Amino acid sequence: MATGIKPSTRGRGGRSRSRSPKRRKPSTSPSPPRSKRSTKPLPSQEAAYNGNSDSGPVEKPVEKEKPNFNQTGLLAREANMVEGTNIVLKYNEPADARKPPQKADWRLFIFKGKDLLASTPLYSRSCWLFGREVKIADMVLEHPSASKQHAVLQFRHTTRTNEFGDAKSQVRPYLIDLESSNGTFLHKKRIEGSRYVELMPYDVFSFGTSEREYVLMKGDGSDK
Repeated sequence: MATGIKPSTRGRGGRSRSRSPKRRKPSTSPSPPRSKRSTKPLPSQEAAYNGNSDSGPVEKPVEKEKPNFNQTGLLAREANMVEGTNIVLKYNEPADARKPPQKADWRLFIFKGKDLLASTPLYSRSCWLFGREVKIADMVLEHPSASKQHAVLQFRHTTRTNEFGDAKSQVRPYLIDLESSNGTFLHKKRIEGSRYVELMPYDVFSFGTSEREYVLMKGDGSDK
């Protein structure tokens, strides 16, 4: 009759047999060195995006020098030379240079004291150069205090808006001194060099220490 009791596993002497785990032999191959954890701060997002894991400052890529197609000093000088001479012009007309309309009848009157020496209409060109250099001057200044290229009377197209918001375009006269030695004077007050000064009808200007006075007039009867 089966009792359901398993047979004893004890051996001789009543002791149970136990299997001890096998001991692994120590490996003779060297173990890989442990990587040291970096103490540097984590890289910025910009550095990570650019693939630069260095925590130092992100260096901007060096831009290649773009080609320069501007004129050199020599070429610019040659481009501004008067044809047939070795004279270099000190002045270039601005982009808004325009001839004044003939109906405006701008005129220049030249006086010495009370004597009228000459009267010149100004509608034929946009720029009038004053100076001692006969080869290039539109208005020759004979006084020794005048520079070879002394000043310019320049007509320019301008647009202005009045208080009512209405825009009005006109061609107006301006005077500019070309860094002359003895100056250009408007109503006997020296104007600043290389800066445009707007002129009005009846304005009087002169050059250097010359006694000649130049009076600007407008024949259409308007004062602007």
